Amino acid sequence: MSEHATARGIRREIGLIMSNTRLVLVRHGESNATVSRSIGGPRTCTGLSPLGRIQAERLRDRWLRHPEVNVDVLMSSAFPRARETAQIIAPALGSMSVQVDPLWGEHDPGPECDGLTYRDFVDRHGMPDWEANPYNVIFPGGETVAEFHHRIGIALHRTVREHQGKTVVVCCHGGVVDAVLRMSLRSSLTGGFEVHTMNTSITEMVEVRTGRWRLVRYNDHGHLAGLPSATSSEIESQQQSAE
Repeated sequence: MSEHATARGIRREIGLIMSNTRLVLVRHGESNATVSRSIGGPRTCTGLSPLGRIQAERLRDRWLRHPEVNVDVLMSSAFPRARETAQIIAPALGSMSVQVDPLWGEHDPGPECDGLTYRDFVDRHGMPDWEANPYNVIFPGGETVAEFHHRIGIALHRTVREHQGKTVVVCCHGGVVDAVLRMSLRSSLTGGFEVHTMNTSITEMVEVRTGRWRLVRYNDHGHLAGLPSATSSEIESQQQSAE
């Protein structure tokens, strides 16, 4: 028996080879909080903007035309924008029910900062430094970057443990995708690289053995071709004037 074959046998014997759990992270569609330039935490999030719903419908229609993964579980964070995204794409996944797990939520700014406009936040607390020590307080009364990453780590490990060998779609957030990438690449919590995860983009990973991930694709958003990248402030003011 070869050295490599012996190593594989030992890994199987002690449970280090996993059954290819597949994680498909879908960032939510554009949110009302993004359009209003405000911090949309778990207390103040009001769901998707009209463009955000169109983005989610584009993903749904893409998967209806060409199923890309055989999905076993559909999950979502508890934020309305993520739940709404999951509900819109569910018909493309056999209309399966959405399992809501609050641990998959975006960085929690805490009650003091949740709902503040970006301008008000900067006026009160200064420009946040996302490259700084992850244990520093960015949102007074909210999670530090380190606490956020710890929570996402718990969500990731629990999801893999409970759905081992299955394909799980999680409708979540840009910060969550960044945190999972950093964990899977064994990178630092801050700095090192920068990613910009588009709304309703697909990031797909497979756990090839315990704690070792293969990145299949990142930020796949081909279904958004032809759509504006964001709701313009001019369009938003027109909508508000008509209300």
